[in-house]
Amino acid sequence: MNIRLDLSPQRRFVLLLVLYAAELAASLWLAYDLRFDFTVDPASTQERYYVLLWLVPLQLILLGLYHQLTSLLGYFSTPDLGRMFHALFISSIIAFVVWIASGEGFAPPRAVIAMDFLFSLIGLTGIRLALRTFQESITVSSKASGRQRRRVGIIGAGDAGAVLAHELSLKPGYGLLPVAFFDDDRRKWNSRVHGVPVLGPPENLLDTMLKLNIQEAIIAMPSAPAKRTGEIVRLLRQARLPCKTVPSLDQLALGQVRVSQLRNVEIQDLLGREKVELETESIRLTLQDRVVMVTGAGGSIGSELCRQIATYRCKHLLLLDRSEPNVFQIEQELIRLDHGDRIIPLVGDILDRARMKEIFEKYRPEVVFHAAAHKHVPMMERQPGEAIQNNSLGTAQLAELAVEFGVARFTLISTDKAINPTSVMGASKRLAEIYVQALAKASPSKTKFMAVRFGNVLGSSGSVIPVFHRQIAEGGPVKVTHPDMTRYFMTIPEASMLVLQSAMQGTGGEIFVLDMGSPVKIVDLARQMIELSGLKPDEDIQIEFTGVRPGEKLFEEVTRKGENFAPTTHAKIFRFLSEPAELAQIRATLENLRANLHLFDANETKMILKRAVPEYEPFLPSDNRNGQPEHQRDQAGTAAEMKKNRADLEPLSNKPNVVPLS
Repeated sequence: MNIRLDLSPQRRFVLLLVLYAAELAASLWLAYDLRFDFTVDPASTQERYYVLLWLVPLQLILLGLYHQLTSLLGYFSTPDLGRMFHALFISSIIAFVVWIASGEGFAPPRAVIAMDFLFSLIGLTGIRLALRTFQESITVSSKASGRQRRRVGIIGAGDAGAVLAHELSLKPGYGLLPVAFFDDDRRKWNSRVHGVPVLGPPENLLDTMLKLNIQEAIIAMPSAPAKRTGEIVRLLRQARLPCKTVPSLDQLALGQVRVSQLRNVEIQDLLGREKVELETESIRLTLQDRVVMVTGAGGSIGSELCRQIATYRCKHLLLLDRSEPNVFQIEQELIRLDHGDRIIPLVGDILDRARMKEIFEKYRPEVVFHAAAHKHVPMMERQPGEAIQNNSLGTAQLAELAVEFGVARFTLISTDKAINPTSVMGASKRLAEIYVQALAKASPSKTKFMAVRFGNVLGSSGSVIPVFHRQIAEGGPVKVTHPDMTRYFMTIPEASMLVLQSAMQGTGGEIFVLDMGSPVKIVDLARQMIELSGLKPDEDIQIEFTGVRPGEKLFEEVTRKGENFAPTTHAKIFRFLSEPAELAQIRATLENLRANLHLFDANETKMILKRAVPEYEPFLPSDNRNGQPEHQRDQAGTAAEMKKNRADLEPLSNKPNVVPLS
């Protein structure tokens, strides 16, 4: 028989009313029995009936005022317990006042009042917990009917593991039964967490999995170092044991997911990124009760920025994107996260000046995060005019409107490919940086302009991760451009968090560079992803080298010539300063580009862009250098140059070119 408790509001109210009334009457009856040692005299019996007639209705009325008769049956937590406590406590105070005013006969004795309060609170809590447990088990079990619970070992007996074990035990419908914990902390060994034994370090799993019939492992260590996570993944692979992991610490901290929402181990879990600590108070003061606009709101970075900004209770959050499906997707997600009252989805193109001006006039954004951009390097090499138009001219137009309408802060999302660029995409973003710096110099008392550079974002649209996933799913080969190709990687939440932090520190005209950790060889990334799929590189899945594509570097750089840098108050953010161009000069350059954008072929357009960005070394097919521009000279010194770039970001106290900043 399929029993469900998803009742209509009216039936739910009646059910709770009946259950509560019966429990409250039973509590009062028991309190009298205990008070008189189960030999209640006739006078007290009559008094008990009188008290039942007014005290129980009073308690029900107060519980209703505290919204305890309209609660969903599957939900009961600490706030509900608090409200229930207050309702019953007030009823006890009223009963005590009646006792003082009228004496015994109409009001219960003091001992009965105290015992009734205690029994009522315990009884009602028990009813709600029973309803919650029953509702949760039947709701989830309907999805897992006919399945036996798989026996799982949880690796990590900390807070995340404890919450997970409790959830799985409470909700058998998940089909998972925790039978053992494994943890590196010796102090937890030979103890129990929610009744589940802790059997030593994860290495013990190999010895006990057959004895305990463990069928699956769950890694519940969201704050563990990536190196240790990688060791455990290899251990589980050796044991041929399927494994999943809990969500990342960033997702848990932002409240985006619950610990029981398990997922497969992803490559970002193994890349050694440290948890980002934010100065949340400064971000809150900047965003709270303000109108914030995010362009490119439906993209990878833009959508994550929206998720995080919404948690700071801004007045309105403008979701601007020219893709209607992307805007709809992030709008619906934010509504599910209970931010529907402050989001305003807007479909529009940053190149459409009339539309942008309408938006600025109507909504008056005070903080702008400009994430809209063309970012695919090889695609933009074939159509440089589009990259320049969107990334450079579009940014300039948006920045001019920001000044015109008094925007307080304007943050441009840039890229490490803007440093000594060899691609049209990188050069067009560098030109955007030059423009906002010039604008900041020309109007220092108005809008604070800044740019934030970071490297490749794991899992973003067009990144290698989804491409490798598809190639592995198809049986290979996994295509890597060059065995020495390296890139800096960040996770989407990490990049977005640091963008927010940078935006709060800017005083105008700076370029912030995020600490991107150590560079990763793309071929090593491919091998790890193949192994995470349960396959062996070069055996089950082949790796094929296809050659460096037009506009690509073998390695990305950290700083460009002429930029001075200094640390900020955040350990993972550096501030770069350079001499801004004259605004009139850069405006003339942009107008020249605008006028000639689609009049020339790709090579001629790139040369016009090079005159605007002198450090740009374009890929020109007529160079006949096997697809490598001059900047990609003999790369035997790649490792040495990378080491030098990393050394540039070591502690800065001994650097002669540091600009002192107040």
